Amino acid sequence: MPRFTIVIAAYRVQGYLSACLDSVLTQSCQDVEVVAVDDCSPDHCGAIIDAYAARDSRVVPVHQRVNSGPGQARNAGVERARGDYLLFLDGDDTLAPGTLQGLADRIALTQDPDILYFNHVRTYWSERRAPSLFGELLASAGTDVFSVVERPEFLRLFAMSSNRVYRRDFYARHGFAFSEGIYEDALLSYKTMLTARRIACIDLVGLEYRQRRVGASTASPGEKHFVIFQQYARLFDFLDEHPRLDPLRPLLFERAISHFLFCLDRTSRVATADRPRFFARAAAWYRRRLPAGFTPPVEGRWRFEALASGSFLRYRERELGVRAAAGARKLRRTVRPPLAARAKRGLYRLHRQRPVDPHLAVYSAYWGRGVLCNPGAIYYKARELAPEVHGVWAVKKSEIEALPEGVDYVVTGTRDFYRAVARAKYLINNVNFPNEVVKRPGTVHLQTFHGTPLKCMGLDQQHYPAAAGGMSFGNLLKRIDRWDVALSSNPHSSQIWERVYPAAYRLLEYGYPRNDVFFTASEEDIRRIRGELGIPAGNTALLYAPTLRDYQKGFTPRLDLERLSRELGPRTTLLVRAHYSYRPQDHLSRLQEAGLVIDVSHHPSAEHLCLAADALITDYSSMMFDYALLDRPIVIYADDWDIYRSSRGVYFDLLSGSPGETPGAVARTGRELAEVFREGRWCDADATALRTAFRARFCPFDDGHAAERVVRTLMLGQDEMALPIASAPRPRPLPAGGDSAPAGPRGGVLTAE
Repeated sequence: MPRFTIVIAAYRVQGYLSACLDSVLTQSCQDVEVVAVDDCSPDHCGAIIDAYAARDSRVVPVHQRVNSGPGQARNAGVERARGDYLLFLDGDDTLAPGTLQGLADRIALTQDPDILYFNHVRTYWSERRAPSLFGELLASAGTDVFSVVERPEFLRLFAMSSNRVYRRDFYARHGFAFSEGIYEDALLSYKTMLTARRIACIDLVGLEYRQRRVGASTASPGEKHFVIFQQYARLFDFLDEHPRLDPLRPLLFERAISHFLFCLDRTSRVATADRPRFFARAAAWYRRRLPAGFTPPVEGRWRFEALASGSFLRYRERELGVRAAAGARKLRRTVRPPLAARAKRGLYRLHRQRPVDPHLAVYSAYWGRGVLCNPGAIYYKARELAPEVHGVWAVKKSEIEALPEGVDYVVTGTRDFYRAVARAKYLINNVNFPNEVVKRPGTVHLQTFHGTPLKCMGLDQQHYPAAAGGMSFGNLLKRIDRWDVALSSNPHSSQIWERVYPAAYRLLEYGYPRNDVFFTASEEDIRRIRGELGIPAGNTALLYAPTLRDYQKGFTPRLDLERLSRELGPRTTLLVRAHYSYRPQDHLSRLQEAGLVIDVSHHPSAEHLCLAADALITDYSSMMFDYALLDRPIVIYADDWDIYRSSRGVYFDLLSGSPGETPGAVARTGRELAEVFREGRWCDADATALRTAFRARFCPFDDGHAAERVVRTLMLGQDEMALPIASAPRPRPLPAGGDSAPAGPRGGVLTAE
């Protein structure tokens, strides 16, 4: 019996069906059957299905005698299903590589839930891709198993048929089936969720949900869209039969009304002439099903109030006002910026006619976030060794107040910015300057990068479109063609950079200037940093620094931080650093107020945080490669490795346990992580041996003099200058004694209390 049955309903999708079938049949998880249902399609769908069935025994062809719609086609497919789990696909959708294996792993981890939900990305005919809005919600579930009565917020998940798998026994025992007409997936989605006692989630972007330019059943207006009222009436009849679900009625009412209004506002679904009649039906439905004490949502409240009043005229008047205001805002956005941009480009061209200033350097880091990372270390070393070179920082306006005293700056995108980059001899960045910046003869562009690549970068991202986020690879190539010099921190990086950023720049294997501080910081410096962070004397400080998830919107901790903090006890201080791309997190503020964590997400120096920490907990952040220089324990917490690897791509197996790939102890769940510390595995002999091999592979160039080498090579012309790496000092250990926890193995420190 196969693990998965994929039911594919096909009607007029001959141009997409092969891609759909291939995406399933080429999955790394081969334990699958495909029940492909030709819904009496007038094109070649039936022939395509038969051809696949002839060469692959896993494909079960089903041919409907009459066209009955996607719901009935799926029902026919279920009748032939033998798999443990059901997954429904439309014939124009595809599964991302690795999806079924990721689902199988999560099903095993959560012990066969009734329903497992996963994430999707919308793929448009124009090749635009848009991530869903539900990654953060899915991630918040972690590995929990729950019912929707316990977690009603999950009723807000996109009510479609293809972003979940159903345990077939559960599906059959309750007699679920799709109803006739469109919007049938919304009805079944809610009924199954309300019935399930064991729900699990995974924020795997597994479904590529195609948005066709023409041909979608919901993309043409007509009477068929009025069936939405019957579908939701059936849902509320179901609620009437299950009184235990009454607490969920207001939220489901809001979801239903929101769906009605969504259709009302789209002429692709409700024609202009039909809008008053559709509105009247929605208003009648509203009055008949209104739950006691219902409060409309704050956003779009006027729509609910107009519907409750039953006045389409009132709705239309407010709608026209909202559209007029939006139109005015759009006009301002579309007229003013182009005029200003044109003026700046003209000024930039004029300044490029002036001589290059040999004593001007423009620095930037992380898209204008301040004096940070490798450019920051080079800037300070240049002030020391080449004071005749005047350094100016390109920063965002929001970062001005946080700049160190005495730092000259220009705001990115302003006239001053374009004047500076037009004339500067040195342009130094750890990302890239804007596309319109031109490489002038006689100037030096230095790309410092800002990490060692575990995840796929540059041109390799072409293979992972969800992670690429609409990146223009043509523009990428234009930007890298401006580089004269680029830095590498290890041989692994050198090999990757030259392949994924192919251009004629010179690669300097100097190490990372930002890491020089690891060799120069004194014990007193480390005590001071720990004191400024609020780490109690004698405590063990653990730095939790997860990286960005391309498939997830917003920062959702992969860990139950409150539980972990309590389990580790009061002699452990948990520092939490969210990725810089995320906004301030209220939940971290609450945990900090409760004394359970210290939120260091916006601390200006990642290097100082590393110096302060006894151990690093991370997933796939490049911080691990820098932290390895300190020769302190690194623990990998990777609950979503399979998802991350399949959605972003990686260059080696971080969890293999092989020397040179895994930097220390590994945990896949929060419970395992706590055990790693309680049992002392975070710093035992095995972890130390792994860390030593990891450090040998990824830290051969850093010796405390990287910034000096860069300045001497670029600004002083001492191209042959090289400091002896073999005799380099080791990084400073944590100070021993009463001012901080001692370095080295201390398995007994972390105990639950």
